[in-house]
Amino acid sequence: MFTRISHDRSCGLSAIIGIHDTHRGPALGGCRMWPYASHDEALTDVLRLSRGMSYKSAMANLDLGGGKSVIIGDPHQHKSEALFHAMGRFVESLGGRYIAAEDAGTTVADIRTMGLETDHVAGVREKPAADGVMRSGDPSPATAHGVFVGLKAAVRQRLGREDLAGLRVAVQGLGNVGLRLARMLHEAGARLWVSDIHPEPLARAEAEFGAAMVSGHQIFDLDVDVFAPCALGAVLNDESIQRLRATVVAGAANNQLASPQHGELLRQWGILYAPDYVINAGGIIDVALERKGFHRAALLRHLEGIGETLMEVFQRAGAEGRSTAEVADRIAEARLWA
Repeated sequence: MFTRISHDRSCGLSAIIGIHDTHRGPALGGCRMWPYASHDEALTDVLRLSRGMSYKSAMANLDLGGGKSVIIGDPHQHKSEALFHAMGRFVESLGGRYIAAEDAGTTVADIRTMGLETDHVAGVREKPAADGVMRSGDPSPATAHGVFVGLKAAVRQRLGREDLAGLRVAVQGLGNVGLRLARMLHEAGARLWVSDIHPEPLARAEAEFGAAMVSGHQIFDLDVDVFAPCALGAVLNDESIQRLRATVVAGAANNQLASPQHGELLRQWGILYAPDYVINAGGIIDVALERKGFHRAALLRHLEGIGETLMEVFQRAGAEGRSTAEVADRIAEARLWA
């Protein structure tokens, strides 16, 4: 594990880059901007996130390691071109060991600004791909598609259902991925309950998908089939798990478990958990394929593989009497250090 810190008072940059592992290739991971309460909170987040990226790449069979970066600041108030130029120089200082991409609080445009200072960015190429399809560089559609595939696999495993018509789903967080996931669920016939800290996406989900808006506190208590956490991490803890009435947890958020023991607690409560770094790998798959020469058909095949990987995890966990989180970790570790 490797971390580096950068402070640039001229533009207000306070950032951390964490690299967890580079055995399989350079460490690729998003650049997150968030108003952390302290430097220690930001450091804890970057360490957890970079580990998750290593495991994510391994489970997706990508030739990449795991890393992450965080910028301490409110993305709605503290962004500037100078800040992202400085962040690009910070990434460049690592000489290619870390490759940055979009994440919570940052946009493709932000990463593109960083790319003016370094070649070590990904998911920003707005150009025709190898199959002639115009690429925006935004990996969130692929992330949402992969989560949708994984959610269907979890529903098939836990509920024995092949379709989602009438399925009751609570979506926590309507960012770039959560809102797209909600749209796909709506189009598949699911009934939706949604929460978010911002009123605009809530109003949109209500108007376009007929979703019921609930508070962030209420989202855990709903009588639904699936809880889909698509906001920030550590939402599955002693208190929230006991409140869940859903029998499936399948969402896009990173680091959903507050601690490893909560994977086992979910198992004990009869809740099937789709390990976060397996189900939300669509974005990094998209970015990795872009680096090699993007083909949409290849991307879709790889995204469908998320469901197959999850079924392997579910079935092995059931056969061995272990949590899906523990089984996924063991498979990822075997691939990381094979």
